This record gives sequence, C-alpha cells and structure tokens, in this order.
Amino acid sequence: MLLLKRHWLIALGIIVAAALFAAFEFKGNDKAQYFTVKADRGDIHDVVEATGTINAVTTVQVGSQVSGTISHLYVDFNSRVKKGQLIAQIDPPLFEGALLQAKADLANAEANLQAAQANVQKDRATAVQTKADYERTLGLSKEGVMSQQQLDLAKASADSAQAALGAAEAQVTQAAAQVKQKQAAVTVSQTNLNYTTIHAPIDGTVIARNVDVGQTVAASLQAPTLFTIAQDLTKMQVYASTDESDVGMIRTGQIVSFKVDAFPKDTFTGRVSQIRMNATTVQNVVTYNTVIDFDNPEMKLFPGMTAYITIPVAAAKNVLRVPNGALRYKPDMKAEEIRALYQKYGLSSGQQEAQATGGEQTGGGASGKQYRARAAGAQGGDPDQIEIDPARAQKGQPDPFIDHDRDRRDGSQHCGGMDCERSHRDRNRVAGRQAAGGRPRQA
Repeated sequence: MLLLKRHWLIALGIIVAAALFAAFEFKGNDKAQYFTVKADRGDIHDVVEATGTINAVTTVQVGSQVSGTISHLYVDFNSRVKKGQLIAQIDPPLFEGALLQAKADLANAEANLQAAQANVQKDRATAVQTKADYERTLGLSKEGVMSQQQLDLAKASADSAQAALGAAEAQVTQAAAQVKQKQAAVTVSQTNLNYTTIHAPIDGTVIARNVDVGQTVAASLQAPTLFTIAQDLTKMQVYASTDESDVGMIRTGQIVSFKVDAFPKDTFTGRVSQIRMNATTVQNVVTYNTVIDFDNPEMKLFPGMTAYITIPVAAAKNVLRVPNGALRYKPDMKAEEIRALYQKYGLSSGQQEAQATGGEQTGGGASGKQYRARAAGAQGGDPDQIEIDPARAQKGQPDPFIDHDRDRRDGSQHCGGMDCERSHRDRNRVAGRQAAGGRPRQA
C-alpha cells in the first residue's frame, strides 16, 4: 500500500513539473516589437490580379445522333485528326436491317403505283367503249330502232365507266404519294445508318474521349458526347474572373502577363480581347469574364490549366516609396507621446499636430494617399509600396510605428477615417473572393 502511494506521488510530481515547464516554455511575449524600413526610390505599378482558366479558341463536342453499341474507336487522347476523318463506329446491323425494310416497302409502293396506272389505262379504254356505245344507241333511238330503256342502259354504262376512270386516277395519285413516303423512309434509314459512322467535324486535337469499345450510347433525349476536339492549340485563350471594382480599369488591347503552376519560372504574355458583360455572382461577389488571347507555339500550356493573371493599369517611375503598412498602422499612444516621438525623429511641429490630432482624417500616416500597388524590386519589408511626401522621405528616417508583431498576432489593421474604411472594404472583398474560389489580390 505504501509502495502504491509512493508511485502516485511520483506520477503527480511529474505531471506538475511538466505543466510548469510548458507554462514557462510557451508563455507568449506580449511586448510589441517594431520594425523599421527606410524609404527608397523606385517604380510603382498598379495592377489588377485575377485567376482564370486556359481554353482553346474553338472546342467542338462530337456526339452521336443514334443509339447503339460502340464497335470501333479509331482515335484516342491527344490524337491529331483531320476534318472528315473516321474516328468511331457504332454497330450498324440494326440500322442496315431498317434500311433494307424501308427499301422493300418502297419497292412494294412502286409496284402498287404501277398496278394503279394499269387500272387507269383499263378503265380509260372501258370508258371510251361505253361512250361509243351510248352515242350509237342514241342515234338508233332517234330513228326508232332502239328503245328508250336500251338508251338509258347505255348512258348508265358510259357514266359508270367514266366514274371508274376517275377512281383509278385517284388511286394512281395515292400510290404515287405512298412511293414518296417510302422514299423518305429509305432516306431516313440511310441517314441513320450513316450516323453510325462518326467523322471528325474539324481539324484539331482530341482532348477528351468519353466512351470505350462495347459501351452503349443512348441518344433518346440528347446526343451523348463521344469526343471533345480542340481546333488549334497554338492559339488559346484565358477566361479570367475579374472583380467588379477592377473591371473599369481594364481596356481591350492591354498587354497581360500570367503564370501557371506547371511552369512556375515562366511568365507568359497575352492581350485582352474582350470584357464580357455577363456578370457572375457568387456569395455577393460580382465578377466579369475577361478574355485574354495568347499564342502557344510550343503547346506547353494545356486546356484547363489555372492561370494567375496580372493586368497592369498604371505605373509611376522613379518615385519615393514606403511600405503600405507604415501608413495603415496607427499607434495606441497618447498625443503627448506621439509628439515626443516625432520630435525625436526631427519632424516639424505642423507635422506633429497633423499626426497627433488629425491622423484619423489623413489615414493615420505621413500621407493620406493609398494605392493598391506593387513595387518593382523592393528590398525587404512589406512588398506593397506607396508614394510618400518627399520632404519626409529625403531624410531617410525610419518610421517607428510599424508593428508587424501586433499585426501578425491579431490580424488587425490600424488606420483611420476614409482610408480605414477602404482597407476594411478591400479585406472583405478579398475574403469573399477566397470563399468563391478566386485568388486574392494584393491590397
């Protein structure tokens, strides 16, 4: 019993020691840590970034208009085909039997037509004979040789023969119509038989094959897709989803650059050919399709790849730059402390007052202007850059209010006034785009 109690005490001591070690080891440092970056001179580019899908300019889905079993496949994935080339065969015996039956029905209808025509000739001869008998009887009746009864019988025979001739001619017309109907049935059967042979409608490359030999295709409601053929993979397009706030800055003919995951070191270029007005709304995020044409001479890019597009809309050359974070951050300090810090770094009294009392109106920094921009060749710090006041930057003094530690901890952005509202609006729009499956743009 004493031994068991000792074991329990040892285990409890180990647990307490581990808890104390973890508490001291993982205790966070709540002290804010500041980083400074010198203002430099360089280029600033305002760009629109979006994601899109690479597609062929012309893509044709080859289907079947008849139902049946696939008996042969003559092409496969990535096969080059020519217009009119045989690419698949549906088992034709049922359609061949239907064609033979239609031809037999046509032959029967043609025979009926010939019989009706013969009857017409026969009835026409009878009508001629009875008419002659009637005229002869009429002459003899006037001379008193033939009785009135005989004259009436001759007239009735002539009228009956004439009616029979009319009926025979109607039968000829009916038989001729049946012949045309059977000819149409033969044409339909022949067309269905021809549909069992699938030909390529265009020159191109097979990018999808959806059937195998022995598979049954049913075309009762809609034509099943057997192949997908891309016409020319050396000229392709990117369908990019651009945000409604950016579509006004994009113009037809603009040069565009983009990257793909398959070739991360390569940058491809294209040109905006169309901005489609059909809007797409996903979770209250409105986007428009921007079509970008580009050449693919080596056929390195395949249909369906995801492209990360960058569309330049404005640029500033050789300007003073400072990280955006310096202008978005506002220190949680009293006005007196802020004045003291600005005096330490050599700012004038007017600037001190502006920073201490008017920070909320000017965006909480040295300048109220903010751009969604990206600097070319920025060294260190936030890659997003912004043009600042030359008087402030020429001194080469660091900004003491860049609290990167705090931003990383709580994800907050310290700003004020109109610029703060813009920052929160941009962040909400980016979050909505991520939920809709898009790629966030640098803000």
